[in-house]
Amino acid sequence: MANLKEVRIRIASVNSTQQITKAMKLVSATKLRRAQNAIIQMRPYAQKLNGILANLTDSMDVDSLKVYFDQRIVNNVLLVVITSDRGLCGSFNANVIKLVMRLMKEDYAGKNVTILPVGKKAFEYFSKLKGALIPDFKDSFQTLNAGTGFAIGDYVLGQYKAGKFDKVEIVYNQFKNAATQILSDEQFLPIAKQMHAVNTSKNDYIFEPGKEEILEELIPRILKTQIYRSMLDSFASEHGARMIAMDKATDNAGDLIKALKLEYNRARQSAITTEISEIVGGAAALSGS
Repeated sequence: MANLKEVRIRIASVNSTQQITKAMKLVSATKLRRAQNAIIQMRPYAQKLNGILANLTDSMDVDSLKVYFDQRIVNNVLLVVITSDRGLCGSFNANVIKLVMRLMKEDYAGKNVTILPVGKKAFEYFSKLKGALIPDFKDSFQTLNAGTGFAIGDYVLGQYKAGKFDKVEIVYNQFKNAATQILSDEQFLPIAKQMHAVNTSKNDYIFEPGKEEILEELIPRILKTQIYRSMLDSFASEHGARMIAMDKATDNAGDLIKALKLEYNRARQSAITTEISEIVGGAAALSGS
């Protein structure tokens, strides 16, 4: 059994850790409210744009935009991997990385896979592996706004139109609530057939000033908005996951403190009993002499 001093030191250490996890939980809860409001406000806009896209794809006859819809023979794949910049958020980052590794080993075995990490954790992991990596956007969460998301979108769209990739997917955590994140793998390019059926009702649009001019602006904006929405989803999911992780860590620290205090009291009781026994034994020896 550990001596009293060692147990006291451990209790003080766990108490200090518990205070840190409590503070981190409160910070994450505050950040989560802001991030949750941002994604909730963003979703109706993104859904409306996707609905417009669904109505337009059946009559898509603009040659310059067919590149976004035409299916290619898949040889070169780009995976946009969205994680957090920091850890201490449970399995949030690990789940994304595991899914990406499964895609590389199973779905795209034998293909040329390039990773575009958004978030430092993805960059740190995949930079250790042998493979193509695009590090330009690893710090995107330091200034998360529409401009940051659109910059990633501009790069991806440019590379895809240039023929450097045949397929693009986004892997991230979709925000449901503070306790639940949905691991998602979405096909970004070419635009999936499922998106064509998002809205079953078809609208007859009147284009002004012209169909080609409007669609050349609208289609890329819809796609870039999809990337920004994924980043907002991941950002809210991160803080939800960290809040839950720190809450569990605080509870675990409390349980450990209780166990250590029980151990401390037992050790103290044992020490007192030993001292009493020694005193009684000494007194008996003196009286016998």
